[in-house]
Order: sequence, then C-alpha cells, then structure tokens
Amino acid sequence: MSCLSVYHDTNSAQPFKVLTHGEDIAATLAEVGVRFERWQASAPIAPGASQEQVIAAYRPEIERLKAEGGYVTVDVISLTDDHPQKAELRSKFLDEHTHGEDEVRFFVAGRGLFSLHIGDKVYAVLCEKNDLISVPAGTPHWFDMGEHPHFVAIRLFNNPEGWVARFTGKDIASHFPCLED
Repeated sequence: MSCLSVYHDTNSAQPFKVLTHGEDIAATLAEVGVRFERWQASAPIAPGASQEQVIAAYRPEIERLKAEGGYVTVDVISLTDDHPQKAELRSKFLDEHTHGEDEVRFFVAGRGLFSLHIGDKVYAVLCEKNDLISVPAGTPHWFDMGEHPHFVAIRLFNNPEGWVARFTGKDIASHFPCLED
C-alpha cells in the first residue's frame, strides 16, 4: 500500500503525519508542489514485457504528461534482486541530491521510497504499482529501492541525456528510515 510519512527534518524517529489514502497523499504533496497520481494500464502487461509494450500500455497518460511538462525522453527501468550492480545503484540514489529537471517516475510494478527534503520537513513517499510521482526540479531528495530491489518504472525526462544528479553533500538521508524489504 502506498504511504506518505511526514517528518520534521530534525526528528527522524517519529513521523508526525502518516497517510495511506491516495487522495490524501496527493493533496498533501500538492501543497509542496509535488505531483502524485494513480494510473491504470490501458492494456494488460505480462511479466517480462518489453520497454515498448510497457510504454504502449500507458501511452495516453505518457502523452498527457509529455504535453504538460515538455518531456522529450521516455524509458523504462527494471531492477530486480539478481541485478549484479544492485548495491552500488542503491547507494548512488541514497544520497541527497537535486536535478535540474523534474524527476518523474511511474511504478508499473514493485515499489520504491522517495524521500523529499522540503523546507524543514521530510516527505517519505512509498510508491507502489500504479503510483506516479513527479519531484520538481531543484527539490533535494533521495531514493531507496531496498536491499532486495524489485521494480519496473517508466521515467520521463526533459533532458535527453536522462538522469543527472547534483549531490548536496549533506548526510540527512542517513538519518531517516530506509525501505524495509
């Protein structure tokens, strides 16, 4: 189940707000400029589907986002527990960083934890199948796929070069909960 836990950035021990209803998550995140939606495939997707099949199943939603946000590149990332570089990929995403463009992810399968450091709060968003999150450009955040990753996600980019991070050098991410496997 998707979940939003909101913390004060100086107290990682206990969230002061926990939400599990999609509408409540979307409304709370919208207050800080973060988009959260739930999508349904327009065609069935079989396990092991190709990138083209996954994109085709969500084409109307993808085209809408491309038109709204000017996204030029769309791809699919798939990561499972047997990936030989899972540990180094996990550690790369776990440090607080920003991007010069929105980070848009739609979870086709599996799950991942986005933690957004906005003002004096940390918004930990557990995204699962059918969840879309769009983190605005310049928002400090980190992502955890867990020790045993399993997710398939559609990614949209304004930059044709794809994922480019600017690390903040702060260790805040190490003080907050990671994704439990």
